[in-house]
Amino acid sequence: MPELPEVETTRRGLALAMEGRSIQRVVLNRPDLRFPIQADFVRRVENQTVDKIDRRAKYLLLRLASGDVLVAHLGMSGSFRVESAGASHEPATLYREIPRLAAHDHVVFEMSGGSRVIYNDPRRFGFMFVAHGAELDRHPRMAGIGLEPLEPPLEADTLARLFDGAQTSLKAALLDQKRIAGLGNIYVCEALHRAGLSPTRLAGAISGAGQFARAARGRLAIAIRDVLLDAIEAGGSSLRDFSGADGKPGYFQHSFRVYDREGAACPKRGCNGTIERIVQSGRSTFFCRSCQR
Repeated sequence: MPELPEVETTRRGLALAMEGRSIQRVVLNRPDLRFPIQADFVRRVENQTVDKIDRRAKYLLLRLASGDVLVAHLGMSGSFRVESAGASHEPATLYREIPRLAAHDHVVFEMSGGSRVIYNDPRRFGFMFVAHGAELDRHPRMAGIGLEPLEPPLEADTLARLFDGAQTSLKAALLDQKRIAGLGNIYVCEALHRAGLSPTRLAGAISGAGQFARAARGRLAIAIRDVLLDAIEAGGSSLRDFSGADGKPGYFQHSFRVYDREGAACPKRGCNGTIERIVQSGRSTFFCRSCQR
């Protein structure tokens, strides 16, 4: 599933193509995605100017001039692509594109100036809805989302508060979207390795006043920020389906230290350990038992 860096990469691409432009026509090629598309979706979106595109956790927020917000979630395999006015639809030759079958082009936004923004989703786990901006935080799909790790940057004291008394593992606590928004399996594994912390350690163990706890949460806060910023700089990670709005795949997967590297030597300097894979709550966890404690 696309995580915060992939959604932020998509947001930046869509902002270039849509901000300040009008959505002149919406084409729905099916009545539903993961959920049925609301009956007034087209009426509320057509002929509206996109004032700004924001991100909240793993959601894209297209803020319309009417005060409504078009909210999109990419699900497992969703992506947007931008087709410029008059552009050839021949496959690009300067970079490796993620193939997209037209049969999975479910929603098309025809923009002023002649460009088109197309939502493609083979598995249809993504979804869209429109809500008024003043009601967005109370919407059932948005309510209770945790804090953003980058805006403002996550701090050690914040982790102490979030994990105080937590009896779940660090891995599970970091994946809890009601604590911290946007983190997924890939970047949690990577951040924990950078911080030298075991994914099985109790989250509450780094919230106390002791020397270990203070140092551990300090390292973890920095690691989370750094791994997200590095991934955004690389355009996210493309394992199967993800590509940005320009069709380019992300490249951060080439920088993975532990994720999907079971059996490889630990990349930490001076560590002789090997990357292991365990399962926590049905999810694969990759880590080095030697240097993550």
